[in-house]
Amino acid sequence: MNSEITIPRREKMLAALAEKEAIILFAAAEANLEKFKQDNNFLYITGLEIPDAIYFAFQGTPLPTEILFIQRNDPEKEVWDGRKMSPEEAREICGIDKIHYWDEFYSTISMYAPAIGKIWCNIGTQNLEKPLTMQLFRLSPIRERFPNIVIESITNLITPLRKIKSNWELMQLQRAIDITGKGIMDVLESAQSSMMEYELEAMLFYRMQRMGVKHWGFSPIIGSGINAATLHYKANECRIENGEVVLMDVGASYANYSADITRCFPVNGSFSDRQKQIYSLVLNVQKQIIEIIKPGIELAELNRSARDLLAEGLIQIGLIENAEDVLKYYMHSVSHFLGLDTHDLGGRSATLEVGNVITVEPGIYIPEEKLGIRIEDDVLVTETGYCVLSQNIPKEIEELENIRKSAMGK
Repeated sequence: MNSEITIPRREKMLAALAEKEAIILFAAAEANLEKFKQDNNFLYITGLEIPDAIYFAFQGTPLPTEILFIQRNDPEKEVWDGRKMSPEEAREICGIDKIHYWDEFYSTISMYAPAIGKIWCNIGTQNLEKPLTMQLFRLSPIRERFPNIVIESITNLITPLRKIKSNWELMQLQRAIDITGKGIMDVLESAQSSMMEYELEAMLFYRMQRMGVKHWGFSPIIGSGINAATLHYKANECRIENGEVVLMDVGASYANYSADITRCFPVNGSFSDRQKQIYSLVLNVQKQIIEIIKPGIELAELNRSARDLLAEGLIQIGLIENAEDVLKYYMHSVSHFLGLDTHDLGGRSATLEVGNVITVEPGIYIPEEKLGIRIEDDVLVTETGYCVLSQNIPKEIEELENIRKSAMGK
């Protein structure tokens, strides 16, 4: 990510500011002996992968002001933490001319604060039972000295920008998806019954790191048997038994852009008749939902259609008698936006636009049969309809069984 990408983003964001409105975005804090992962809104606007920096913008007259605050380099600490990015290096990456040091933030902002009416900030999720988020804590001196300033989440301001993916962003997402797909293939070609679920997780992460990925997009779900019927199963600690179906809901994060793919496979090489029946039902519904995707369709319509189609299918196979009983075996939404966040900005009631990337993930979960099936693909909304970005990752029953049988030497 460089200034050619971030400058147009900031120009659009600043154009949306009303007079006397400001933006303050905090980079993620540096954690001790942990891999650093940048705040996604800060990264989107600056392209900088450095901790404890601050972006400030103010819509004054005649032109808006932009200032970046970064940490000073301390030669005595270089041997412990490494050298800090210089102002010249930061300017080259982000394209912001005015760069000050972090310890100058409050004195600088105090000159602008009397004229500010609202601050848009990445304040995070607030919980009255927990301490202030890091961002609100750092805004406390401003809030105390200037109580008239309204503090509002940056989400509403930045969502229209982040929802529409540029060609560069689609390249990062496609790379994340392709890497995830290669990891899934590694598992399909190597998994054996009696392995632990975390062994499959290790195969995936090994592939990711070999291909330059530092982080998962989210905590991976590797569930076998009844564990696959737990929607957010994260323990990944059970032994995989012969005859079980394994569900993998995984995604690599490449340049902070997250894939989100779910695939299921029979560990012994073949689906049982019942497993095949449920898998076929879910796959057929997923294909029908994908065919609906086009600009102007609401996510809510996709969700209604998925619920209705799954209910119809479950009635046909005799698992339920009434359509409303579908909620016993299907409890979640069929889609969400995808991007820098796995559940990206956009909301559940949005109308699809060209450039959106969404997931399509119907599922059926039958804990009494120790079976959970979910199939998930990542889909780009195009002018004429859709493009499945994860189309090269196998999901047809015959494909999966052939890969597994070949892997097991059958």
